[in-house]
Amino acid sequence: MKADRSIALELRTLRNMLQRQVDGFMTQKYGDQLTGMHGWVLKYFVDNQDKEIFQRDFENKFTIRRSTASKILQLMEKKNLITRQPVPYDARLKQIILTPTAHEYYEAIIGKYAEIERELKKGLTREELDTFYSVLDKIKSNLE
Repeated sequence: MKADRSIALELRTLRNMLQRQVDGFMTQKYGDQLTGMHGWVLKYFVDNQDKEIFQRDFENKFTIRRSTASKILQLMEKKNLITRQPVPYDARLKQIILTPTAHEYYEAIIGKYAEIERELKKGLTREELDTFYSVLDKIKSNLE
């Protein structure tokens, strides 16, 4: 292993490669209607639709700033993917609800994400994956 390799550069390169895969699929399938980020967000919302999800939950999950989350959610609202509805117990909070359109997109997107996940894990043993996730957790902890 080369000692002069940069973890930050390697992670950025990997992120760019992954983003190209996802964005390429989204552009090919949906044009400018959806971005790769919208796909990940839809997956998160569908996976957690049994819970109340608010903007702060979204911010925390994706480790993004409030302004970034707000822009993403506004665009998703404009494209009829989500609605934000007030909750009866706190007028300041608005729960994020997926629209039927979002559920339709999700069905197509989830298959592609599963394909990408299989491709990423190809040739890796369970032990290698456990080590990989353990190292990622340590790196994230170092940055907190």
